[in-house]
Amino acid sequence: MTARSVVKDAIDTQRAIEMIRMGARMQMLEAETGLSRERLLKLYKEVRGESPPKGMLPFSTDWFMSWQQNIHASLFLGFQDFLRAHGEQEGLEVVLAAYRLYLQHCEEHQLECVLSLTRAWTLNRFFDAKMLDRATCTCCGGRFVSHAFEPTQNYVCGLCNMPSRAGKGRRTAEERIVA
Repeated sequence: MTARSVVKDAIDTQRAIEMIRMGARMQMLEAETGLSRERLLKLYKEVRGESPPKGMLPFSTDWFMSWQQNIHASLFLGFQDFLRAHGEQEGLEVVLAAYRLYLQHCEEHQLECVLSLTRAWTLNRFFDAKMLDRATCTCCGGRFVSHAFEPTQNYVCGLCNMPSRAGKGRRTAEERIVA
């Protein structure tokens, strides 16, 4: 049995606390830290005051193709690209920093945060596995999440070609009741 570094343990604990506060699921915590499952469970309960959600992580690239989810995922990736190009962070640190920017952007523009930290992390894993790619919109030039190996030469994004029901969800219904 190898001795575990006290410093490495402290760094992993601090990183786990930050991820738990941002809403990370247990699978993400286990993959990104060297802490035991038992330790992570105790930490989760201490930080959130409740047991972590049970169940498997979502595993479908199709979730990122829906109109609103695609825009939010693409926005997150834009933040991440900027941080990679102009920062000195790598790996999980850039994911966490990009997610903080995403949350800040949603708050400042009073948008619903569609993308959870675990979904953002899963999005990166799908890109690493070459299951997802990005397509450039022929109208606005923006880069949006798309299925890998899907023809994208005439791609038009969901902002330039909005679906007819886009934006007519719960919030709009609530606004109509108040008015």
